[in-house]
Amino acid sequence: MEFETLCLHADGNKKDEWGTLTQAVCQSATFVHKGVGVPSDYSYSRLSNPTRTHLENTVAALEGGVVAYAFSSGMAAITTVMKLFEGGSHIIASEDLYGGSLRLFNNVNSHEGMSFDFTDTGDLKKVESLIKPQTVALYIETPSNPLMMVSDIAALSALAKAHKLLLIVDNTFLTPYFQRPIELGADIVIHSGTKYLGGHNDALAGFAVVNSADLAERLGYYYKTIGACLAPWECFLIERGIKTLPLRMDRINYNAQKIAAWLRGRREVKRVYYVGFEDHAGYSVSKKQSAGFGGMISVELESKELAERILKGVKVFQYAESLGGVESLITYPMLQTHADVPKEERERRGINDRFLRLSVGIENVNDLIEDLKQVFEK
Repeated sequence: MEFETLCLHADGNKKDEWGTLTQAVCQSATFVHKGVGVPSDYSYSRLSNPTRTHLENTVAALEGGVVAYAFSSGMAAITTVMKLFEGGSHIIASEDLYGGSLRLFNNVNSHEGMSFDFTDTGDLKKVESLIKPQTVALYIETPSNPLMMVSDIAALSALAKAHKLLLIVDNTFLTPYFQRPIELGADIVIHSGTKYLGGHNDALAGFAVVNSADLAERLGYYYKTIGACLAPWECFLIERGIKTLPLRMDRINYNAQKIAAWLRGRREVKRVYYVGFEDHAGYSVSKKQSAGFGGMISVELESKELAERILKGVKVFQYAESLGGVESLITYPMLQTHADVPKEERERRGINDRFLRLSVGIENVNDLIEDLKQVFEK
């Protein structure tokens, strides 16, 4: 099946006794056994649930993985994946990461005896120079959040395999519609399903998709033990969102290209971080490994005052801390997504009081540009 069809039919056209077209929400915590020593297909919803199974099968098919696990949030997914590694393990990660991932690695996993080196994972020599005997994995976002840095997944996979490391890729920004890391050699793919997969800002979710039965068994043990699984109703909402994923992503990708070009033409904008520009450092790699550029744009403005005026003055865009939904959002990373990153480190990377991140939605692009224009020209 082609991707668009998989979004609707990846798990087959399974019908219940009533012939419902959509997957039923199985709102049951426990299931009755068929007899003594004869369990049902399901026993307890922390372990598995019919609604969640349907969603997990769909996401695994979209990513080309063996198994997908659905979590209560993206951070729950990352936290559980980190349980694969023991104290003393060393991980090399992208230096530009979502602030919640940095908080987990630096303030939780490091206290459990793990160590991290953060670097430009687009530079293979830098990555290889950091590999130690205790290194167990490479962890990347591509494009990264919020500086839109690109890493070569296939090249990092080859490096990881040469050193017997796992390659973990956060694919939230591009989704499997635009980028399929497992086909490029990744071992584990992470998603905040709250974002583009769900697409409507109405449900929290996370996913971890693995490329082998061995990893599925290992991760599955921690999944059922920790218990941060996705509830049936949220499974239904995310699965419903996935049905329109290709349509949404095509529109978002188109809108973002137009808005990024418009922003680049404004004298008040000092820099536009957008992978779709041909002079972006990661453009050629992105063209090789991805089918689209996505809907994320970051900008550095001429002043803090302009940044605050935009946040206060937009009418179609909304000032909110998230991304990936049908509505266009603007985020102030220094106060929101990256507030826990030390100021010196934040500003070294350019995340200052003039820096905004845009998540472009599906509105008419002319309305979005007019909304920004009316604030710039006040």
